[in-house]
Amino acid sequence: MQDAIEQPVVQPSVPRAEMPLRWKVSLTMRWFPAYAWQRTIRHYPRGHVHLMIAVADHFEPGIVPHDGFARAPYNEQERRLEQWGREYPITFDSPRDSEGRPFIHTYFYPAEQYDKGLLQGLASFCRAGWGEIETHLHHGTRYPDTEENTRRELLKFRDRIACEHGGLCYLDGKGSPRYAFVHGNYALANSAEGRNCGVDSEIQVLSETGCYGDFTLPPGPYARTHVPKINSLYECSLPLNRRCAHRGGRDLKRGRPPKIFPLMIEGPLMLRFARRGGRFIRVENGHLTSRNPPDLDRLRLWKQAAISVKGRPDWLFVKLQCHGMDPRDHDVMLGGAMRKFLRELIEGAPQRSETIHFVSAREMVNIILAACDGREGNPGEYRDYRLKRVRGVPLESSPDEAERLVLES
Repeated sequence: MQDAIEQPVVQPSVPRAEMPLRWKVSLTMRWFPAYAWQRTIRHYPRGHVHLMIAVADHFEPGIVPHDGFARAPYNEQERRLEQWGREYPITFDSPRDSEGRPFIHTYFYPAEQYDKGLLQGLASFCRAGWGEIETHLHHGTRYPDTEENTRRELLKFRDRIACEHGGLCYLDGKGSPRYAFVHGNYALANSAEGRNCGVDSEIQVLSETGCYGDFTLPPGPYARTHVPKINSLYECSLPLNRRCAHRGGRDLKRGRPPKIFPLMIEGPLMLRFARRGGRFIRVENGHLTSRNPPDLDRLRLWKQAAISVKGRPDWLFVKLQCHGMDPRDHDVMLGGAMRKFLRELIEGAPQRSETIHFVSAREMVNIILAACDGREGNPGEYRDYRLKRVRGVPLESSPDEAERLVLES
């Protein structure tokens, strides 16, 4: 008889459109009570606001739509990256935020799909000022993963990015590399009822391997991985080694520096009432796709989520998500809809009493930490507050030389 850990995880095969209504209601009720309460007590702040906008890109060059186990041929992955590196700077050079910064992505690259050549190209692109690389991980998809293997994979990928590709950061410029994280299939800390993870203690593993912020949430509208705490910035409740430890926790607050990492950085989760002719109610989760491109109506909902540090309501944090390498979404990633949205976002900001800041995941957490410390003024001044970028490491450096350069920086 096979050991239990070797039994394959059976994935549900029911398409969302065919999901029974009772299932949809059951899954929605995991977060709807919190949503209803928030809509009662939480309001968009009056007066001028600063919007920190970050895009957590689940960046998978090998993605094959509708087949999570398949991988595109290597030359196709190279072509996709080359096209992205060529078109992105042309498309997004002119839309600039209040500090003259371009619109960028944070590239959460899948650790299990690591390829040195592909990541070298992406690292070079990021060093030119077009984003930062962080950690993405799909695991436990065929068989439940283990704590030991998860720890090993995270450390190996962390050190590869830092030592071989000149990425990541250090807390106050010293110690071990720190990283941000997105869990594949949103199944953080075994929250998908045993599917696509297998590691109950995953939050503890992330904490011990240097993760400063988790950017996984929220998932799609009818996902099994939803937790009751939504539209929040928070520390997980202890102990961190229990299943779904991010289910709840203490909201970040001005004047109270956080002590438990990774911080949970959630994106907006709102109900969207459709215009005439459309579906009456849709769930808004900040996901950018060709079927759901960004526009000012969605921006209104992202702001109404009012995700902020308590005591600092005028600094709003909008964490969006996308799959930048999905060929189905090429038009919204690099096309007219995104250009139009960014133009309207920036040109209309004075009338909406907004200051726009395009930030990476690391910069967003730095500004959050500054808010917790009670800092004042322009939040854009705190992009490098505590999590310091490591100096660039030449791509031709040997691993030993790269590690020396990293430590000296």
